[in-house]
Parts: sequence; C-alpha cells; structure tokens
Amino acid sequence: MTDRKYYAPHGGLPSQSEIMTGRAVFANAYAVIPKGVMRDIVTSFLPFWENTRMWVLARPLSGFAETFSQYIVEISPGGGSVKPETDEGAEAVLFVMEGEVVVTLAGQEHVLKAGGYGFIPPSSDWQVWNRNDEPVRFHWVRKAYEFVDGIAVPEAFFINENDIAPIAMPDTDGKWATTRFVDPQDVRHDMHVNIVTFKPGGVIPFEETHVMEHGLYVLEGKAVYKLNQDWVEVEAGDFMWLRAFCPQACYAGGPGDFRYLLYKNVNRQMALTL
Repeated sequence: MTDRKYYAPHGGLPSQSEIMTGRAVFANAYAVIPKGVMRDIVTSFLPFWENTRMWVLARPLSGFAETFSQYIVEISPGGGSVKPETDEGAEAVLFVMEGEVVVTLAGQEHVLKAGGYGFIPPSSDWQVWNRNDEPVRFHWVRKAYEFVDGIAVPEAFFINENDIAPIAMPDTDGKWATTRFVDPQDVRHDMHVNIVTFKPGGVIPFEETHVMEHGLYVLEGKAVYKLNQDWVEVEAGDFMWLRAFCPQACYAGGPGDFRYLLYKNVNRQMALTL
C-alpha cells in the first residue's frame, strides 16, 4: 500500500489581526473541534510525562459521551514517560501521525512510525519515549476495559496501517472502506479504533443511528458530515465527538480521499444501572 500522510496539529496562535469566529460547535448530541482550535494555550500537561503536551479531544462527560478519552500527544525530542497511564483498568490505542515513538511494553521495545498502531491492554507495564531529533505526534485513545467472566483480556499488538488491506463496504464499488485492526467478532475487545476511507463522491447512504459513541479525527481530505440535524463541513485536523444515537451521514468532497480515525465502543451487554 502507498504510505499515507496524516494531518497533525503543531500549535501556535493566530495573529491579533484575525477574526475569532470559527467552526467550533458543542451541541446536545455532538461536538466539532476544528483544527484551528488546537493552539498552544489549550494544551494539557500530565503527571509523569516529560517534555510533552497534549490536546484533550474527548473525556467522559455525564449525559454526553461517557466511555472514552482521546488525546493528541506531542512529545519533544528526549521526552516521554516511564508511567504514562495512572489508571490500571485503562486500555489504550496509540496511532502515530508524525515522527517516531518507542513504546516499551513488558521490557520489549516497539518502534512506531507514521501509520503505526498499538493496542495496550489494561494493567500493562509500558513506557513511551521520543529518541529522535523531531517531535512525535500521535493519538492516545483510552477506555476503562469492561471485564467479562469467562472472556480473556486481549493481548497487546503493534502494526502499521500500511500493512493492512482496507475492507470495502458491500455494493460501494470500493468508494467506502474500513481498515480494521481488530476482528469485529472478537468479543475480547470492547472498543474498536479503525480508519475509514471514502473516495471522492463516496457517501454514507443513510443516517446511521446506533448505540456506539464515536470519536472521529479527520486524517486527510474534506467532506460534508451530517450530525444530528446539521450538515457541517469538516477537513483534515478536525475532530467530531458523537454521543450514542446521534444520527450521522457523510458526503466525501474530494479532490482526494477523505479519511478519519474512528473510535467506537462495542461487544458488551448494555448496563441497566448507572
């Protein structure tokens, strides 16, 4: 497969001469965090991380989307963490957009470059470091793993999206495809983080309305996306955050592919108590 390019924020601030009005939206069923929002002054710094800053895109909010958090992590040269996760019950997916990061899991090193993907189970002993001369930028998706009696916890794995063939949706002539990192029927996994690709003119031809929460980060291209009752324009670098049952659909705008990193919670019984 052809190596891909992924949009990653670099921070900075707009000029004082620019107008402040943008495309950011926080509605009852969805939020849009456009790339222009990801500036220096909205970054976060976390315990046990060195020379690192993060853009927090999603966190559990009561009455909204409650199952996951998602960060864009920027590690400067020499930075990283010997204790990146402070919640023993949290599982993680890492996806690298720019640079190179070394993930050490149970004493074994894994080098992830652009397109690199890693799944880290809960209660793992892991570290992450940038040993190069340029910053590395990657997504870190976290979820409290939902243990089920009789179901094993999935093992860690590391791979690159360029080594996986996308699976085309039926009857779409290849215009809509998904790069799946986990078998959808593997019920050990309670979340999927995949990459969805639309060729120019490709569509989601109905209003998807389902129980899964979503985080969608646009890696490449542009589209018009239906969110609840609104059509919004989105482009590379934008993030969409959807609560359960928010209707969604899409028209890919071209001229190139429209691609996004997609989180959803899956494969678990619906809890009947809060």
